[in-house]
Amino acid sequence: MSSHESPAALVTGSNRGSGRAIAEELRERGYRVFSLNRSLAGEDWLGEHRCDLADPAQIAEATAQVLGAAGRLDVCVSNAVDRVLDPIAELRAEDWERLVAINLSACFHLLKAVLPALRAAGGMFVAMGSHAGTRYFEGGAAYSATKAGLKALVETLLLEERRNGVRACLVSPGAIANLDGDGSPHKMSTRSVARCVATIVDSWPDDLVVGEIEVRPSCLPEPPVVGIDRLLHV
Repeated sequence: MSSHESPAALVTGSNRGSGRAIAEELRERGYRVFSLNRSLAGEDWLGEHRCDLADPAQIAEATAQVLGAAGRLDVCVSNAVDRVLDPIAELRAEDWERLVAINLSACFHLLKAVLPALRAAGGMFVAMGSHAGTRYFEGGAAYSATKAGLKALVETLLLEERRNGVRACLVSPGAIANLDGDGSPHKMSTRSVARCVATIVDSWPDDLVVGEIEVRPSCLPEPPVVGIDRLLHV
């Protein structure tokens, strides 16, 4: 099999955390991995292209470079994310704009750039969502709003593009141990999340599509408030 015949995957934010784990898992399954990263990890196997995802022009340029090098694209994982967890009264306008640009608009611009290649390959677009998109919390206005918007974008993509052979999936995880040294038993490991994503991409039957999947840690901490007493805190 020539290099251009083997499947290719593009992952954003693969320099650390769950993005890196997803890239590693896809590589182990035989995919040629390419990446769009603002900060480069400096490892050849990641196929990195420097890209500030807040800039649509950089997304278009870097994606064109990836497609030129890969010759095809079978899966695109929109994973890169930014978080600011400030109350609305304290949230800076520039932080709101940056989160909208990176967490939501970048996914749209990336999708526009890769869609022709995904159509040609009968490929899949995966967006990494979050429980924050449906479970709101104090300080989460910007983060939750962008993740909620992502859900609408992916569902619309699924409705429009299945007839063109493109599948779409929103993966909505709960707490992930994304930071180095985080061994919390109440969070999912990045490796577990990556296995979930790669299985959807690589192992599920071709005649079904996973429009959205929600994954949660298997072990819960003791809640501070239970039962009807929760109503005291709404």
